[in-house]
Amino acid sequence: MTIDEVRQLADAIRREIAHGVVGQDDAVELMLIALFASGHILLEGPPGTAKTFLAQCFARAVGLDYGRIQFTPDLMPGDIIGSNLFNFQTSTFSLTCGPIFTELLLADEINRTPPKTQAALLEAMQERTVTIDGTSHPLARRFMVVATQNPIENQGVYPLPEAQLDRFLFKHEVRYPDLAEERRIVAAHGNRFGTPRAADWGVSTVADRAAIDAACDTVAAIRVADEVVDYVVALVRATREAGDLQTGASPRAAAMLAAAARAKAAIEGRDFVLPDDVKALAPAALRHRVTLAPIAEIDGRSADTVIAALVEQVEAPR
Repeated sequence: MTIDEVRQLADAIRREIAHGVVGQDDAVELMLIALFASGHILLEGPPGTAKTFLAQCFARAVGLDYGRIQFTPDLMPGDIIGSNLFNFQTSTFSLTCGPIFTELLLADEINRTPPKTQAALLEAMQERTVTIDGTSHPLARRFMVVATQNPIENQGVYPLPEAQLDRFLFKHEVRYPDLAEERRIVAAHGNRFGTPRAADWGVSTVADRAAIDAACDTVAAIRVADEVVDYVVALVRATREAGDLQTGASPRAAAMLAAAARAKAAIEGRDFVLPDDVKALAPAALRHRVTLAPIAEIDGRSADTVIAALVEQVEAPR
């Protein structure tokens, strides 16, 4: 697949999602980049901002099998990955696959389940395999997690540990729509109750597994100049030296940011990465990988503010 074909595919996916989802252009952009960079994305936002519906429309548009897990406090790891059950008729164990055996998994309200259950996703997100009773079972090649969490409530929730957050390529903050978008939402969806189905809103499948695989292979082959590699490394290392940050981003963050920049270049029709690609993706790629220092929290600064300052401070190649 050529770079221009990757751009055309991304445009077609955007158009289909727009049939059902009003706005959320930034979220759609990051989900496309995550798909082509073989990454996962965490969507954080208040209830009722179409996070679940967006995942449904995205899965339908790209032609991936879709599965959903509603995370609750009593959910157990076996409820996610499955288990070996004993068959009394044959006196053998047989594997019962959990909902994680899909291609695009919506982990809804992932912070509502205890860390033990959250950790069931770690191997799947990193290795794309699941180990049950000592046997590894491969997941789909394009396995992707779209997780959601509600930032408003602080009771009955379990913040994701840093090790798990680091496995998400992006953390995107879903905000309320503007006035014009909200009017369009009410006009379109105000005559029915409940979560709509993507098919009911004319969202069609415009890709298949072969097309997604070809696009990912094209993205992986995009050249990143040495100067841009140096810029990515310098930016990530700056997070470890910033006085406003207690914990900086990991080397994995630098590698994933470079991969995401490749995908962004491809969906914009370029076969090379610009420093502006790195700048544009830095907030979503780094905000969940850093921890504010106590003094910065007291002063009311946010991770996004600190990252934005670092992007301005670290000199980009010309």
